[in-house]
Amino acid sequence: MAVHPPSGSTNRLSREPSPYLRQHATNPVDWHPWGDEALALARTQNKPILLSVGYSACHWCHVMAHESFESPDTARLMNDGFINIKVDREERPDLDQIYQGVVQLMGQGGGWPLTVFLTPDLRPFYGGTYFPPEDRYGRPGFPRLLTALRDAWDTKADEIEEQARRFQEGLGELSSHGLDATPGHLSAEDIVAMGHAMAKRMDPVNGGFGGAPKFPNPMNVALLLRAWRRGAGEPLKAAVFRTLERMALGGLYDQLGGGFHRYSVDERWLVPHFEKMLYDNAQLLHLYAEAEQVESRPLWRKVVEETVEYVRREMTDPAGGFYATQDADSEGEEGKFFVWRPEEVRAVLSPSQADTVLRHYGITPQGNFEHGATVLEVVTPVETIATEQGRPVESVQQELAEARRLLFAAREQRVKPGRDDKILAGWNGLMIRGLALAARVFDRPDWAKLAANAADFVLANQWDGTRLLRSHQDGKGRIDGFLEDYGDLAAGLTALYQATFDAKYLDAADAIAHRAVALFWDEEKHAYLSAPRGQKDLVVAAYSLFDNAFPSGASTLTEAQVALAALTGDVAHLDHPEHYVAKLRDQLVRNPLGYGHLGLAADSLLDGASGVTFAGTRDAVAPLLAAANRTYAPAFSFGWNDTSAPPPARLQELFEGRDPVEGRGAAYLCRGFVCERPLTDAATLAERLVAPPGH
Repeated sequence: MAVHPPSGSTNRLSREPSPYLRQHATNPVDWHPWGDEALALARTQNKPILLSVGYSACHWCHVMAHESFESPDTARLMNDGFINIKVDREERPDLDQIYQGVVQLMGQGGGWPLTVFLTPDLRPFYGGTYFPPEDRYGRPGFPRLLTALRDAWDTKADEIEEQARRFQEGLGELSSHGLDATPGHLSAEDIVAMGHAMAKRMDPVNGGFGGAPKFPNPMNVALLLRAWRRGAGEPLKAAVFRTLERMALGGLYDQLGGGFHRYSVDERWLVPHFEKMLYDNAQLLHLYAEAEQVESRPLWRKVVEETVEYVRREMTDPAGGFYATQDADSEGEEGKFFVWRPEEVRAVLSPSQADTVLRHYGITPQGNFEHGATVLEVVTPVETIATEQGRPVESVQQELAEARRLLFAAREQRVKPGRDDKILAGWNGLMIRGLALAARVFDRPDWAKLAANAADFVLANQWDGTRLLRSHQDGKGRIDGFLEDYGDLAAGLTALYQATFDAKYLDAADAIAHRAVALFWDEEKHAYLSAPRGQKDLVVAAYSLFDNAFPSGASTLTEAQVALAALTGDVAHLDHPEHYVAKLRDQLVRNPLGYGHLGLAADSLLDGASGVTFAGTRDAVAPLLAAANRTYAPAFSFGWNDTSAPPPARLQELFEGRDPVEGRGAAYLCRGFVCERPLTDAATLAERLVAPPGH
């Protein structure tokens, strides 16, 4: 018999730590969290499972919740006909990965909310994403769909069984796509060819890939830089810079508060979906820092400084970890916190300041968003305003800076979007990685400290030396980590070591990478599982292959392993990267947009374990280190033999013979464990770092 929660009461989700699940705690739907109790109930009652997957910052998840899950009539259909299970995709990325495949097999684009109907033994027989309350957008109304599927369950069991069988077969093929390929050899020429193929998919006017909706795709943009580094030509660098500039000047970027929104609904980066994700900002921090190494620009510095400040201000727990997401909606409206109208600007600023701001950001009575509101974008450059007003550029810049400060202070008084305060090990790893590089490039040790605080939190609360927990919330760690947690954290820790040279981060990265291989590597397929071997509640084995909005765990782990080989001198760290990249070589070359981060790791692997060991006291190596940090040499990992203290035991053998030269700081540049003669001149080191291998 179905349970119908009484009006005003809460369902089981009220006891869950996930903010996304708690958002649905007052629905009249008899929701269950994913777990043994719900799955056993479906088997006992022989009821189909309605699986709904989303995340707390998802706008369309909120829309469907309001339209359908808050409706008593729709809830009655759900409760009578189905066992209803809610999943936070940030807690169970493996389930989300598998069941997104249902929508792909049906020829639709994936996304959230994900709505999938399963047999009690977890095989899907129908699915989709958002369903409206009545027929529209070419989609069936949700109540009509519920009635039809429950009727089919009762009267067309054979058809349901056949559909479930075919879906399970298709999901198995999707999950292991490409793993039956013959291993191949990836070459530098392949990286160049991948870059050219990707460049053809770029918008020549606005940058980015394709049209609307447009996502930042930072790993794919970064891969274009790798191809340019290998000689693919200046047009690729120009395409990257065009993309970074347009994103930074558009509405995708929060012009007042810093940080990037999820994606834009148009092709020119103007109107975003307003949620902010930790993983997007982590990857974009890293990308803009790399752009600064390629060619220094004030805009790159501005974006990085403001984005770090946004993360510090809004996304950092007092104990050090980074929160997961920030919502798109506030006061029931998407984007309300971020948009402006002319009268709101004039109420805060002097007439002169207001005129400058309205002109600079294109704020008009008509607006560019809903209800006459304006999403801020840089429409008129400061130089143009200065010319129009007959003023020095510096004067306009100062006025604009003060106006932005006042507008930001006024915006802080508004009702803020909700925040998901889960601390996810993997996403923290990505932000640690981005902050660590930015700290090096911009010489900001305070940013390295921000990253180190997060690393210390995760290592103390979510890693016990053999087991990594995915999520920490309300003072407790929970959920065994997935490959992305191990890979992302290992990559972040190797990057953090290179920003701090604190060997404890290198030791932790080494241990986590070894543990990841033990838990996730499939020796038969030469590939990694997304979830630990033996996970019982998965309908098919899920392999970590594609890089989507954030990198796959296999890609970040491969990146970490290549760096660890260089940083520790342990050649065994290259065994799995070599096998894995060889296995995926054909897929990489054929579909580089689907494997962007793996392309970055593979590009580094091509140069062998490339590294530089700096030898000498801090003062002695400072000029060499500064030059190296300013140089775009993404395949190199940096270590430091601090001769004022004994070397860490792990690095003693590696550092042997790598000493200062005649009392001067020295840099030992090594490729494939073969080192050149030590360098003591910073300019010469920078030249060697960008020289092609073999030159």
